[in-house]
Amino acid sequence: MSALRESLGFLTSRLRQVGIFVALILIVILFQVLTGGILLEPQNVTNLVVQNSYILILAIGMVMIIIAGHIDLSVGSIAGFVGAVSGVMIVQWGWPWWLAIPACLLVGALVGAWQGYWVAHVGIPAFIVTLAGMLIFRGLTLITLKNQQITPFPNEMRALGGGFLPDISGGTSVLEWLTVILGVAGTAAIVFQAVKERRVRGKFNLENEPMAWFVTKTAFIALLMLTITFLLASYRGTPIVLVVLAVLVIGYSALMNNSIFGRHTYAIGGNLHAAQLSGIKTKAVTFRLFVNMGVLAALAGLVFTARLNSAQPAGGTGFELDAIAAAFIGGAAVTGGIGTVAGAMVGGLIMGVLNNGMSILGLGTDYQQLIKGLVLLLAVAFDVFNKNRSGGGSIVGTRFKLKTTPPADAGTPKKAEPKAQAPVTVASAPGGQAGES
Repeated sequence: MSALRESLGFLTSRLRQVGIFVALILIVILFQVLTGGILLEPQNVTNLVVQNSYILILAIGMVMIIIAGHIDLSVGSIAGFVGAVSGVMIVQWGWPWWLAIPACLLVGALVGAWQGYWVAHVGIPAFIVTLAGMLIFRGLTLITLKNQQITPFPNEMRALGGGFLPDISGGTSVLEWLTVILGVAGTAAIVFQAVKERRVRGKFNLENEPMAWFVTKTAFIALLMLTITFLLASYRGTPIVLVVLAVLVIGYSALMNNSIFGRHTYAIGGNLHAAQLSGIKTKAVTFRLFVNMGVLAALAGLVFTARLNSAQPAGGTGFELDAIAAAFIGGAAVTGGIGTVAGAMVGGLIMGVLNNGMSILGLGTDYQQLIKGLVLLLAVAFDVFNKNRSGGGSIVGTRFKLKTTPPADAGTPKKAEPKAQAPVTVASAPGGQAGES
């Protein structure tokens, strides 16, 4: 009973992190029932990954921008503009795909540097700069394409958005074995890393999760990974874009959690003035964040264009709203300083499942927009609710008297306040007067 109470107390003190995972599970179960099992069909799971890959790529960069206390409204327009540039380079100019892709990523970096300069060094708020950028690069997209589509792209380029890793079994097996190998290896790596981190925290006497919760969470993540592996292997295997996305998630999670740049980003979003006083080069960090966002927006534009096999004048429209929603639903704080790459991925998956499930049910775009707006509002409201803590825990934990993490000084006895002493009269030097000290 005490272990259960301790686990519940820990969960209520971590509502922000746990809540999004619970929400994703409930939404998946709901649509699995409403769609009659279509949602988790192997083909639909593959489509879900491919169709939302560019939003997840954008969400990685967006959550970093939001953690630093900024916002970027231009990522959809940048994605559309880079998609248009790729069409001109590959289709009209005849560039090879292996040369055009790095060139397009460089274009994205230049665009990010342009916006980062105005935000970091000129001091214009990011909202205004990126709002202007949204209009500028949408106009440049129309100018580049001359309001016409550019198609088709070579097969190598199209593979980036809709291709799959080769089937090592030659199509003779029920499951695609390369996907099985990658999935099992990835699951084992996640479990090993989780156990290793727990041991390290225990070695240095740092706060750790209750054992019951740790085992439950790790087992659930492993089961989820193996289930996704089975579903993907049952259809056509691993999409190439999923490999790209996995590399990005691992790399950026390590960057934000284990690097000086990541700690500086959190510090800037937590308290900009304190970060400046502590010697952090806030302008340089902000500039690099926008350059990074430009590169990721360019990559998302390439993936989207490759999947459609067409550079379109309206490409990228609305992408920024989905990316921002994914970051906030995934636990990023509106005021900055809080958020994770993994949380943004979960938020993006929630948006993807909502879009996919409502499309299967035949709901119109009017109802889809309404429901997604309500979900975003509830996510931000939950963030505000979770910040209202009392006694070292959340409102829920306090109301139900659950054991939560004690404050830092809970185990330290307070020193008794020194009693005020009465004035002491001392003798003065000969010829002087008595005084008080």
